[in-house]
Amino acid sequence: MRQSGDEKTRVLALGAHPDDVEFLMAGTLALLRQKGFKISIATVATGDMGSMKMRNQEIASKRFQEATGAARVLDASYECLGESDLHIVFDNPTRFKATELLRRAQPDIVFTHPPQDYMRDHELTADLAWDACFNASVPNYFTNQANPARPTKKTPYLFYADALGGRNRFGDRIRPTFYVDVTSVMGIKKIMLAKHRSQRSWLHAHHGVDEYLVSMKNWTRERGKEVGVKYAEAFTQHRSNPFPSDNILKNYLPVLYSSGPKNLRVEENRLREGD
Repeated sequence: MRQSGDEKTRVLALGAHPDDVEFLMAGTLALLRQKGFKISIATVATGDMGSMKMRNQEIASKRFQEATGAARVLDASYECLGESDLHIVFDNPTRFKATELLRRAQPDIVFTHPPQDYMRDHELTADLAWDACFNASVPNYFTNQANPARPTKKTPYLFYADALGGRNRFGDRIRPTFYVDVTSVMGIKKIMLAKHRSQRSWLHAHHGVDEYLVSMKNWTRERGKEVGVKYAEAFTQHRSNPFPSDNILKNYLPVLYSSGPKNLRVEENRLREGD
């Protein structure tokens, strides 16, 4: 694992839309940045559907600026693969884009959405990330780009972040395999999410969520309660062949594990009673 001089450990966080990374994993990224890791943030889609008033190109431009500003908080780069919201597909042209992203970033660690979530764009992004992590190191996998990046030398660690509200597409509670205590960096996480100012009115109008910063904070607090800390982000690791199966994050971060399924069942029942 690279960690000295110019050879810093590289981390890529891939979301479907601008602000997804900030909602789900910005605390963990902030902790890694404090350890000297190089952070890259990317999205598959432009966020062009994220407004009730602005036209597609206008809101996409605004959201690019917001995402770039959020990334700068961590001295991170931001790029977008240019797909339109609700138009993400798992086809060869999009797979080529995702693979090129991996090859440009050369990450040691990748974060993305969980394979089951409340919307298809998130799930397809998870599939694209998984596929790209696998394909990027295959020398004979050509992406039909004019100036292709060089293949990666290995398969990176792949971690799936939480689903919105901790529930899969069927509304069932997701049981993460581990948590990261982000209490010390909640201020940074909040600053990053606050950069996405355009989304407050959108989330209120379409999702019925007002004060999205409060919503993020409340959910991060709920995950923290499951492992006895104030705030936590939840993750599941991709461990199938040829991905690394050890949890490398334990070497650098305050990684926590639930005391068992029983506690999660108690929490699930409590939340259902409050629904």
